[in-house]
Amino acid sequence: MKKFYVQRGSKVEAGQLLATLENADLAAAALDNQGAYTAAQATYDTAIQSTVPADYIKAQQDLAQAKANLDLNQSIAAARSQLFTEGAIPGRDLDTAKATLVQSQAAYNIAQQHFESLKKVANRAAIQNAKGTLQSAKGKYLGAEAQLNYTEIRSPITGVVTDRPLFAGESAAAGTALLTVMDTSALIAKLHIAQRQAQQLILGAAATIAVPGIEEPVPAKVSLISPALDPGSTTVEVWLRLENPKGSFKAGTPVHVSITGVTVPNGLLVPTAAIQAGTDGTSRFVTVIAPDSTAHKRIVTLGIQTPDETQILSGLTPSDMVITDGGYGLDDGTKVKIGTDPNAKPDTDDAKPASGKDADNQ
Repeated sequence: MKKFYVQRGSKVEAGQLLATLENADLAAAALDNQGAYTAAQATYDTAIQSTVPADYIKAQQDLAQAKANLDLNQSIAAARSQLFTEGAIPGRDLDTAKATLVQSQAAYNIAQQHFESLKKVANRAAIQNAKGTLQSAKGKYLGAEAQLNYTEIRSPITGVVTDRPLFAGESAAAGTALLTVMDTSALIAKLHIAQRQAQQLILGAAATIAVPGIEEPVPAKVSLISPALDPGSTTVEVWLRLENPKGSFKAGTPVHVSITGVTVPNGLLVPTAAIQAGTDGTSRFVTVIAPDSTAHKRIVTLGIQTPDETQILSGLTPSDMVITDGGYGLDDGTKVKIGTDPNAKPDTDDAKPASGKDADNQ
């Protein structure tokens, strides 16, 4: 590390420079590639403005000169042919004029082909070659600049620096985080709950979070319900969004949460401690006191459950007397006597009827 510009707890803005790495070698490479790019730009400009037009003009001039020589030799050959017909010159002079005409015609054809080739192919190829060299140099320069820019660590978001494990001058191992920036204006509480309970939740459902050190529960809302089960625990991950505009709550704090799912009006409830498991492991029952003061096992169907109370969907009526504690030790048909616990508070006993009130799945 070359230099840090922030400390742990510093508030930063998106794009703010946080730290720089040692970059002398990358800066030199970027400068070298910049020079190569500048040279390629100059070569391209020269090809466009000078080299290509000069070659084109020379080929055009060579063609014009070859055409002039051809026309001249054609006129000479025609004149000598007339003179030879009249007997004014020997045949040798006519043959010489015709040979010169053939040479002029060949020179003109070559000059014309060269001009056409330069106009159609060579001119375009020269420009494309110069352009390709320029683009290659530019790509290398931009790549070197990008590598150099990577040595400047900038914040991707507006937030707070929550961790800075290194100091200036230390070397960071590959894959090691240099800084951690968090947006703590809103926090997420993550929890895993049973699939059956998750089925009763909806996005936006109200919740409360008990934060250590905060007297009153903090309101929150369900922001995510995972669409898939956790493969390890077969539970459903649920997120609660907690607004934190003043930064009062700290990331990483363990909390207790309560979520309101389904509300059942006038639910038939019994203490959760009264629920007993059947021998098959799937059925549930409670022990009730019949009018003849005998204990009987009653299979029930459970609804919403909390640590303290459980909703009974079927198997009980509000008038049934349920043994809330110790019923597992009574055989079916055992005579019981309702008494008062000498250590209990007034108006309490070990058996009471199931109550009817609203049941909240929390």
